[in-house]
Amino acid sequence: MRAKTVLPAVAMTAVSMVLTLAVVVMWLGAAVPWPVALVVGIGIDGGWLATLAYERRLAAQGDHNRAVTAVGWSFGVLAAGVLVAHALTAEHSAGAWLAVAWLPLAAKALWLVHAMWERTALTPVALDAIRGIQQEARDEAAVARARLRAEAATEETRLTAVTEAGARVARVQAKTAQALSSAWSTLETARAGEETGRALTSVTARVTPGVTPRWELPVWGPFEPLAARSLESAPALTDEALDVIVDEIRTSETPALSYREMAARFRAAGHSASEVRLRAAWKRVA
Repeated sequence: MRAKTVLPAVAMTAVSMVLTLAVVVMWLGAAVPWPVALVVGIGIDGGWLATLAYERRLAAQGDHNRAVTAVGWSFGVLAAGVLVAHALTAEHSAGAWLAVAWLPLAAKALWLVHAMWERTALTPVALDAIRGIQQEARDEAAVARARLRAEAATEETRLTAVTEAGARVARVQAKTAQALSSAWSTLETARAGEETGRALTSVTARVTPGVTPRWELPVWGPFEPLAARSLESAPALTDEALDVIVDEIRTSETPALSYREMAARFRAAGHSASEVRLRAAWKRVA
């Protein structure tokens, strides 16, 4: 990993130094002897390289010196300035020389990038630990997402089942209510019909001559069951006592109470008698 940043910086530095030396020798060689121009070029490159070497030494020790860094950038700017000046004064290929004038600054920037990489570089052990932590976090997140999706699917299935069950119950209740309503309507029609009532009366027990009892509809609605102890502890009433109680309850209001009202008050008062005996007593006193 270190070679990925240091090799480009070294290559750019070498190209920049060769180019700067060549430009200085060619440009100043026409005005001064070429050894002088060579010394000037080597001086620029040497100063640039010396400050770079000192910066690298400080970086290896974990230190940094702003003055050295400023001197190094000054040599880089000087080398770039020489290349720009040569490009501007060149008679041929001025654009090409100007295009490569940024190489000294680019080499300096690459060394800066390499220094930043060194300051943030980690050992393989630390990198493996970081990768393990990241992988563990990704695994936990994936498990949490899967758990949430499974819970959501389960809840959706449960709600669907409950809704369907409720719909089935509602349909059954509607059908039952419709059937009961139809049966009750049939019973009411039979009760209201004169011929039907007469026919039903003819098959009932014997009653007082000339009196036609009214056929009552069965009770459809909530009712309160009698307590077991009242049925067991209360002694059975004789027919005479039952007739007296039924007559008292029936004539307690004006007009006289109907059989259903009388039966309800009879049982609410704590008396006990079978439905057959109670209805027979009603017929006798009525």
